[in-house]
Amino acid sequence: MIRRICRWTVIILILLFLYLPILILAVYSFTDATNIGAIRGFSVHNYVTLFTTPELRDMIFGTVVLAVGSAVIATILGTMGAIGAFYSRKGMASAITTMNQVPVVNADVVTGFSICILLVVVLGISKDTYIPLVAGHVTLCAPFVFLAVIPKLKQMDQSIYEAALDLGAAPFTALIRIVIPQIFPGIISGFAMAVTLSLDDYFVATYTKPATFDTISTYVVNATKGAQTNIKTALWALSTVIFLLVVLFSLVMNIRANREN
Repeated sequence: MIRRICRWTVIILILLFLYLPILILAVYSFTDATNIGAIRGFSVHNYVTLFTTPELRDMIFGTVVLAVGSAVIATILGTMGAIGAFYSRKGMASAITTMNQVPVVNADVVTGFSICILLVVVLGISKDTYIPLVAGHVTLCAPFVFLAVIPKLKQMDQSIYEAALDLGAAPFTALIRIVIPQIFPGIISGFAMAVTLSLDDYFVATYTKPATFDTISTYVVNATKGAQTNIKTALWALSTVIFLLVVLFSLVMNIRANREN
């Protein structure tokens, strides 16, 4: 009995440590308070400001477009890399997997600075073209797509693919009609992870973004250095909206996974 109480106490403390700050921020987002510490009357002013201020709307829209576009490219490259590694010889597959681990364990600041040096300094590509920014986010996200797809390839029934080849299907046709449908849940998981990583990134965007463009992360950091009070409090509302969307997405994915099982 005591062990059970201790276990639940630890779990509750961990959950409070993780979610209590977010819940406090969500509560203040529905008030007129200008600083955390004194709760005033109920208000949706922060949400009105968030969705009616052109600067904030453009920042959110640009961040979402960047995240989805980068995630699409990263998903294609990561899936191709995973399939290539899976069907390669053991030595080549091991080498590809090892190289894929480097961006995963590498610090984001190193990845962003390296992309900036390679594309902007060495190749002379202007940051105003958004190419360094997209390349940096794809480099950041593609390895995680690789890691999401590889387990599905290992779980796949290889005999179906071999049977398709024996029946006369071309390798590319067998890939599209047999392999891709079987690993599709892993591709979707990799895409969702890529979108999340892109939305959350700060360091890569800092080094590679154009001067006139801000993602949510870079905007929030810069906003703490002297933005107007109404903009700062509107970011409380933005954080709450992002948190609720993540919770909703997680619930949908878990419900779908339970139904499939």
